[in-house]
Amino acid sequence: MRFVKSMLILLMMFSLSSYALAKNPMLTAEGESPVVQVVRNVREAVVQIKVESTVSVRNNLNPFFDDDFFRFFFPSPQQQQRPVTSMGSGFIYEYDEANREAYIMTNNHVAERGRDGTITVTMADKKTYTASIVGLDAKTDVAVIKIKLAKGDKVTVAPLGDSSTLEIGEWAIAIGNPFAEGLDRTVTLGVVSALGRYDVIQGNNSPVYQDFIQTDAAINPGNSGGPLLNIKGEVIGINTAIASTSGGNIGIGFAIPINLAKRVVEDLVASGHVQRAFIGILPQEITADLLEAFNLKEVAGVLIAKVERDSPAERAGLQAGDVILEIDGERVSNVARFRIAVATAKIGSEVPIKILRDNKEMVIKVKLEAFPEDEVVINNSSNAQSTVSTGLTVENIDGQLARRMGINAEKGVVVSSVEPNSPAAKAGLQVGFVILSIDGTEVNSISEFRDVMSAAKKRMESEGRKIIRLYVLDRNQIPQFTVLRFE
Repeated sequence: MRFVKSMLILLMMFSLSSYALAKNPMLTAEGESPVVQVVRNVREAVVQIKVESTVSVRNNLNPFFDDDFFRFFFPSPQQQQRPVTSMGSGFIYEYDEANREAYIMTNNHVAERGRDGTITVTMADKKTYTASIVGLDAKTDVAVIKIKLAKGDKVTVAPLGDSSTLEIGEWAIAIGNPFAEGLDRTVTLGVVSALGRYDVIQGNNSPVYQDFIQTDAAINPGNSGGPLLNIKGEVIGINTAIASTSGGNIGIGFAIPINLAKRVVEDLVASGHVQRAFIGILPQEITADLLEAFNLKEVAGVLIAKVERDSPAERAGLQAGDVILEIDGERVSNVARFRIAVATAKIGSEVPIKILRDNKEMVIKVKLEAFPEDEVVINNSSNAQSTVSTGLTVENIDGQLARRMGINAEKGVVVSSVEPNSPAAKAGLQVGFVILSIDGTEVNSISEFRDVMSAAKKRMESEGRKIIRLYVLDRNQIPQFTVLRFE
């Protein structure tokens, strides 16, 4: 009798465990975690990216040379070239079989130094390839590089998912190369902790367009550029940043949504740069006070603080004081979402915009145009008068970066990015500095900056000089002179 009872108990335990196994969403019918299958399918699409470049460092033993005004009147100390190596991750998202070219998504901050250096990609089988840059986009921190494979080389392509369907609490799987060589293709598991994160600071060159996926899947330095995957094994984001006081993982990581990356990558592959749409308004966040003032139901939407002259918004009839609720049927929750919705829309398309005006909802159609040149990059040879490179990118004083950084200067143009190892970088210019004048001539708009800088370059070359003098405000709004020196 005791034997029969024991057998019955064993049978019941077996039945219950089998039932639990079958009902457990984290186990397959064979009792295996589905994460295992995801890793099997995608792990070999993840690559290690090594960028080797050089930076110029002043051989500076005299403290006077730290003063920009002093350096203007006296030659700078001799520059020394030092090698710099950085590591990151990426993943193959497309393979051109005819040309045997594998296209790799990664972060702009991982690949950008490769413009003046060497990018080496290491595959799962330890084979290495020299990569070339297809396109870089600092405004979203997305980059595309490619490698040429030999005939017969094995290629795994990571499938791309749809980040618009994500829910908070979904499983999230990160694969990348944390910290250094030897830890390649590390797999970590967590959940989607939050969606639509913005105002995430990533050093001097934080991306302008932010709509991050937040995850607690462990992400560390070196994971940048690697894929964030859902439980189906589809890429839902590009790992890009962490929030940490120590430099290591504390369970707060951020990834660029793959839908945003897809739009950027499409342009990068087609032309090497991103063409964004433009509507022509100054957006303002809805606060609790504005909620009451405009009789809104929730703290959501975007208030139009200003409509620019001769812009798509003005021609369509949008007005200051309108509250934008939706763009093309998509709910607008804040200014960050508004900027991305406009920037990623198709240029030339007529987009329906739902607004609230005088307590009445209405829909106004706006024909989007290509973004005007409110930003100019003075670091290439597109200027026929001069091939001198400054490595400097600037934005209007009322542009997006200035608003995001709280810059309230009345004159000048704002530095929006500085190319590493460029004259601008050597001069100590940083994102957020305001350039007031060039060689004594004031600049208060992008067009003025372009014209004055071009004239200064031509004058410098004709006179046989090697410097251009700038008068700037630093991030603390302290005025100072600095010098762009061209070796």
